Amino acid sequence: MTEENLVKVGMADLKILVATGSLRTTGLGSCVGLTLYDPVTKIAGMAHVMLPSASIAKEGNLNKAKYADTAIPELIEQMVQAGAVQKRFEAKMAGGAQMFAFSGNSDMMRIGPRNVEMCTELLEKLRIPIKSEDTGGNYGRTIELSSDSGMLSIRSVNKGTKEI
Repeated sequence: MTEENLVKVGMADLKILVATGSLRTTGLGSCVGLTLYDPVTKIAGMAHVMLPSASIAKEGNLNKAKYADTAIPELIEQMVQAGAVQKRFEAKMAGGAQMFAFSGNSDMMRIGPRNVEMCTELLEKLRIPIKSEDTGGNYGRTIELSSDSGMLSIRSVNKGTKEI
């Protein structure tokens, strides 16, 4: 993971990269790091999704990057405006961990798995294939997407680094 032309994506944030470099986000627990990549134009995009649906939003000024159902369309729109072609997009995602054990089966506490489910559902509807993923578990992740190759590097404590 290099520092040259590194674009940092914060929590509840999304960014695209048109130049050579990489996108990185840290602190993925129950959040999902969703990446889209056009292998022809080498335009890359990343969203750090916190929650599955904006239907629960209480803030007046909606942060589209915070919710899976608004972040994915926004990321696609920005990438297409920059010259990417949606039908060539490849998706990869990481995160969506169940960070804490809860007693009972409350769906509200399954934030990580619900984030993964919503991202998967939306990508299927949009006919964007998920090329690979590293989701679930009970540990955090840092991810970095190379705009050169579309390679997603995933780093986690105790699990080391892997590339997908």
